[in-house]
Amino acid sequence: MIASLAMYDRREIASATDAFWALIRNACRLRGIEAPEHLERENPFWQVWESDDMLLSQTCGRPYRKRLHGKVQLVGTPDYGQRDCPAGYYRSAFVVRARDHRGFLSDYAKSTFAYNEILSQSGWAAPQTHAEAQGFRFEKLLETGGHVLSAQAVAEGRADIAALDSLTWDMIKRYEPFSLDLRVQEWTEPSPGLPFITAKSQDAALLGNFVERAIDQLDLNQRRALRLKGLVRIPPADYLSVSNPSDED
Repeated sequence: MIASLAMYDRREIASATDAFWALIRNACRLRGIEAPEHLERENPFWQVWESDDMLLSQTCGRPYRKRLHGKVQLVGTPDYGQRDCPAGYYRSAFVVRARDHRGFLSDYAKSTFAYNEILSQSGWAAPQTHAEAQGFRFEKLLETGGHVLSAQAVAEGRADIAALDSLTWDMIKRYEPFSLDLRVQEWTEPSPGLPFITAKSQDAALLGNFVERAIDQLDLNQRRALRLKGLVRIPPADYLSVSNPSDED
Protein backbone atom coordinates (compact mmCIF):
# COMPACT_ATOMS: atom_id res chain seq x y z
CA MET A 1 0.00 0.00 0.00
CA ILE A 2 1.04 3.60 -0.62
CA ALA A 3 0.42 6.76 1.38
CA SER A 4 1.60 10.22 0.38
CA LEU A 5 0.91 13.64 1.89
CA ALA A 6 3.29 15.61 -0.28
CA MET A 7 1.26 18.60 -1.48
CA TYR A 8 2.24 20.88 1.42
CA ASP A 9 5.12 18.85 2.82
CA ARG A 10 8.32 20.75 3.56
CA ARG A 11 11.41 19.78 5.52
CA GLU A 12 10.47 22.33 8.21
CA ILE A 13 7.20 20.51 8.93
CA ALA A 14 8.15 16.96 7.91
CA SER A 15 8.15 15.69 11.50
CA ALA A 16 4.61 16.99 12.04
CA THR A 17 3.49 15.40 8.75
CA ASP A 18 5.02 12.11 9.86
CA ALA A 19 3.25 12.32 13.22
CA PHE A 20 -0.05 12.97 11.44
CA TRP A 21 0.47 9.93 9.22
CA ALA A 22 1.46 7.74 12.20
CA LEU A 23 -1.90 8.45 13.84
CA ILE A 24 -3.79 7.55 10.66
CA ARG A 25 -1.61 4.48 10.04
CA ASN A 26 -2.14 3.13 13.55
CA ALA A 27 -5.90 3.61 13.32
CA CYS A 28 -5.93 1.70 10.03
CA ARG A 29 -3.93 -1.18 11.45
CA LEU A 30 -6.20 -1.48 14.47
CA ARG A 31 -9.06 -2.12 12.03
CA GLY A 32 -7.04 -4.65 10.04
CA ILE A 33 -6.33 -2.28 7.14
CA GLU A 34 -2.86 -2.64 5.65
CA ALA A 35 -1.01 0.67 5.93
CA PRO A 36 2.61 1.50 5.08
CA GLU A 37 5.03 2.37 7.85
CA HIS A 38 6.28 5.52 6.14
CA LEU A 39 4.94 8.12 3.73
CA GLU A 40 6.01 7.98 0.09
CA ARG A 41 8.14 11.03 -0.70
CA GLU A 42 9.99 9.96 -3.84
CA ASN A 43 7.49 8.86 -6.50
CA PRO A 44 5.75 11.45 -8.72
CA PHE A 45 2.25 12.53 -7.73
CA TRP A 46 0.51 10.80 -10.64
CA GLN A 47 2.21 7.50 -9.95
CA VAL A 48 0.66 7.57 -6.49
CA TRP A 49 -2.73 8.97 -7.45
CA GLU A 50 -3.34 6.42 -10.20
CA SER A 51 -2.10 3.41 -8.23
CA ASP A 52 -4.55 0.72 -7.17
CA ASP A 53 -2.44 0.47 -4.01
CA MET A 54 -3.06 4.06 -2.92
CA LEU A 55 -4.40 4.08 0.63
CA LEU A 56 -4.27 7.83 1.19
CA SER A 57 -2.94 10.83 -0.67
CA GLN A 58 -3.77 14.47 -1.33
CA THR A 59 -4.45 15.93 -4.74
CA CYS A 60 -5.49 19.27 -6.24
CA GLY A 61 -8.99 20.10 -7.39
CA ARG A 62 -7.98 20.43 -11.04
CA PRO A 63 -6.36 16.97 -11.37
CA TYR A 64 -9.46 15.56 -9.68
CA ARG A 65 -11.73 17.45 -12.06
CA LYS A 66 -9.76 16.67 -15.21
CA ARG A 67 -8.51 13.10 -14.73
CA LEU A 68 -9.12 11.47 -11.35
CA HIS A 69 -12.89 11.82 -10.92
CA GLY A 70 -14.44 8.37 -11.16
CA LYS A 71 -11.05 6.70 -10.62
CA VAL A 72 -10.53 7.63 -6.96
CA GLN A 73 -12.72 8.46 -3.96
CA LEU A 74 -12.78 11.66 -1.95
CA VAL A 75 -11.92 11.08 1.71
CA GLY A 76 -12.41 14.66 2.86
CA THR A 77 -10.89 18.10 2.46
CA PRO A 78 -8.63 19.51 5.16
CA ASP A 79 -9.64 22.88 6.52
CA TYR A 80 -6.57 25.11 6.87
CA GLY A 81 -8.51 28.10 8.15
CA GLN A 82 -7.72 30.30 5.16
CA ARG A 83 -8.75 33.91 5.51
CA ASP A 84 -11.89 35.02 3.66
CA CYS A 85 -12.62 31.43 2.59
CA PRO A 86 -15.31 28.95 3.64
CA ALA A 87 -14.06 25.95 5.64
CA GLY A 88 -12.06 23.65 3.36
CA TYR A 89 -11.68 26.28 0.65
CA TYR A 90 -8.66 28.29 -0.46
CA ARG A 91 -7.76 30.97 -2.98
CA SER A 92 -4.76 32.13 -4.98
CA ALA A 93 -2.55 35.13 -4.31
CA PHE A 94 -1.17 36.98 -7.32
CA VAL A 95 2.34 37.87 -6.18
CA VAL A 96 4.59 40.47 -7.77
CA ARG A 97 7.85 42.13 -6.77
CA ALA A 98 7.45 44.47 -3.83
CA ARG A 99 9.13 47.29 -5.74
CA ASP A 100 6.79 46.85 -8.73
CA HIS A 101 4.10 49.47 -8.16
CA ARG A 102 1.71 48.75 -11.02
CA GLY A 103 -1.78 49.32 -9.64
CA PHE A 104 -4.05 46.86 -11.47
CA LEU A 105 -3.85 43.19 -12.35
CA SER A 106 -4.50 44.07 -15.99
CA ASP A 107 -1.25 46.05 -15.96
CA TYR A 108 0.49 42.64 -15.99
CA ALA A 109 -1.42 41.31 -19.01
CA LYS A 110 1.66 41.32 -21.25
CA SER A 111 4.14 40.45 -18.50
CA THR A 112 5.71 37.05 -17.87
CA PHE A 113 3.43 34.87 -15.76
CA ALA A 114 5.11 32.06 -13.82
CA TYR A 115 3.01 28.98 -13.07
CA ASN A 116 3.76 25.61 -11.57
CA GLU A 117 1.96 23.39 -14.10
CA ILE A 118 -1.07 23.45 -16.33
CA LEU A 119 -2.98 20.91 -14.19
CA SER A 120 -2.85 23.19 -11.16
CA GLN A 121 -6.05 24.82 -9.94
CA SER A 122 -4.38 27.54 -7.87
CA GLY A 123 -1.38 28.14 -10.13
CA TRP A 124 -3.03 27.98 -13.54
CA ALA A 125 -6.81 27.55 -13.83
CA ALA A 126 -7.94 29.96 -11.10
CA PRO A 127 -5.63 32.83 -12.14
CA GLN A 128 -6.41 32.46 -15.84
CA THR A 129 -10.16 32.37 -15.14
CA HIS A 130 -9.77 35.40 -12.86
CA ALA A 131 -7.85 37.27 -15.55
CA GLU A 132 -10.45 36.40 -18.20
CA ALA A 133 -13.12 38.01 -16.02
CA GLN A 134 -11.08 41.21 -16.34
CA GLY A 135 -10.78 40.90 -20.12
CA PHE A 136 -7.36 39.34 -20.71
CA ARG A 137 -5.29 36.15 -20.45
CA PHE A 138 -1.72 35.64 -19.38
CA GLU A 139 0.04 34.59 -22.59
CA LYS A 140 3.73 35.18 -21.88
CA LEU A 141 4.41 32.13 -19.73
CA LEU A 142 7.13 30.50 -17.65
CA GLU A 143 6.45 26.97 -16.38
CA THR A 144 8.44 26.33 -13.20
CA GLY A 145 7.29 22.99 -11.82
CA GLY A 146 6.35 24.28 -8.35
CA HIS A 147 4.75 27.16 -6.46
CA VAL A 148 7.92 28.00 -4.54
CA LEU A 149 9.86 28.05 -7.82
CA SER A 150 7.25 30.37 -9.35
CA ALA A 151 7.53 32.78 -6.44
CA GLN A 152 11.31 32.64 -6.64
CA ALA A 153 11.20 33.37 -10.38
CA VAL A 154 9.26 36.55 -9.66
CA ALA A 155 11.60 37.60 -6.86
CA GLU A 156 14.62 37.06 -9.13
CA GLY A 157 13.09 38.94 -12.07
CA ARG A 158 12.71 35.96 -14.41
CA ALA A 159 8.94 36.49 -14.27
CA ASP A 160 6.78 39.43 -13.26
CA ILE A 161 3.79 37.75 -11.63
CA ALA A 162 2.70 34.35 -10.33
CA ALA A 163 -0.33 32.84 -8.61
CA LEU A 164 0.21 30.74 -5.49
CA ASP A 165 -2.32 29.00 -3.33
CA SER A 166 -2.91 30.84 -0.08
CA LEU A 167 -1.47 28.18 2.24
CA THR A 168 1.70 27.84 0.16
CA TRP A 169 2.05 31.63 0.18
CA ASP A 170 1.76 31.61 3.99
CA MET A 171 4.53 29.01 4.15
CA ILE A 172 6.71 30.91 1.71
CA LYS A 173 6.38 34.02 3.87
CA ARG A 174 7.38 32.00 6.92
CA TYR A 175 10.26 29.97 5.52
CA GLU A 176 11.66 31.65 2.37
CA PRO A 177 13.78 34.82 2.77
CA PHE A 178 13.06 35.91 -0.80
CA SER A 179 9.42 36.45 0.21
CA LEU A 180 10.48 39.86 1.55
CA ASP A 181 10.91 40.91 -2.08
CA LEU A 182 7.29 40.04 -2.94
CA ARG A 183 3.84 41.44 -2.31
CA VAL A 184 0.26 40.40 -3.09
CA GLN A 185 -1.32 42.28 -5.98
CA GLU A 186 -4.75 40.64 -5.88
CA TRP A 187 -6.63 37.49 -4.81
CA THR A 188 -8.78 35.05 -6.78
CA GLU A 189 -12.18 33.88 -5.59
CA PRO A 190 -12.15 30.86 -3.23
CA SER A 191 -12.49 27.34 -4.58
CA PRO A 192 -12.61 23.89 -2.91
CA GLY A 193 -9.28 23.00 -1.34
CA LEU A 194 -6.93 20.09 -1.88
CA PRO A 195 -8.80 16.88 -0.98
CA PHE A 196 -7.52 13.69 0.55
CA ILE A 197 -8.23 10.77 -1.78
CA THR A 198 -8.10 6.99 -1.74
CA ALA A 199 -8.36 4.18 -4.28
CA LYS A 200 -11.76 2.85 -5.34
CA SER A 201 -11.16 -0.36 -3.39
CA GLN A 202 -10.86 1.39 0.00
CA ASP A 203 -13.47 2.48 2.55
CA ALA A 204 -13.34 6.26 2.06
CA ALA A 205 -15.78 7.06 4.86
CA LEU A 206 -13.81 5.04 7.39
CA LEU A 207 -10.54 6.65 6.30
CA GLY A 208 -12.19 10.04 6.67
CA ASN A 209 -13.03 9.20 10.25
CA PHE A 210 -9.42 8.18 10.89
CA VAL A 211 -8.11 11.43 9.36
CA GLU A 212 -10.55 13.53 11.36
CA ARG A 213 -9.58 11.79 14.58
CA ALA A 214 -5.87 12.17 13.78
CA ILE A 215 -6.27 15.92 13.37
CA ASP A 216 -7.85 16.07 16.82
CA GLN A 217 -5.06 13.94 18.33
CA LEU A 218 -2.15 16.05 17.05
CA ASP A 219 -0.52 18.15 19.71
CA LEU A 220 -0.91 21.91 19.48
CA ASN A 221 2.52 22.53 17.92
CA GLN A 222 1.99 19.86 15.27
CA ARG A 223 -1.46 21.18 14.40
CA ARG A 224 -0.10 24.69 14.12
CA ALA A 225 2.79 23.56 11.93
CA LEU A 226 0.40 21.78 9.56
CA ARG A 227 -2.24 24.55 9.85
CA LEU A 228 -4.93 21.89 10.24
CA LYS A 229 -8.28 22.97 11.68
CA GLY A 230 -10.46 19.99 10.75
CA LEU A 231 -11.86 17.93 7.89
CA VAL A 232 -14.72 18.96 5.61
CA ARG A 233 -16.76 16.68 3.36
CA ILE A 234 -17.05 18.66 0.12
CA PRO A 235 -19.18 16.84 -2.50
CA PRO A 236 -17.58 15.78 -5.81
CA ALA A 237 -20.07 18.00 -7.65
CA ASP A 238 -18.56 21.09 -6.01
CA TYR A 239 -15.13 20.22 -7.45
CA LEU A 240 -16.52 19.36 -10.87
CA SER A 241 -18.44 22.64 -11.11
CA VAL A 242 -15.33 24.85 -10.76
CA SER A 243 -14.70 26.85 -13.93
CA ASN A 244 -11.91 26.04 -16.35
CA PRO A 245 -10.20 28.67 -18.50
CA SER A 246 -12.38 29.48 -21.50
CA ASP A 247 -10.22 27.67 -24.05
CA GLU A 248 -10.91 24.39 -22.19
CA ASP A 249 -14.68 24.69 -21.84
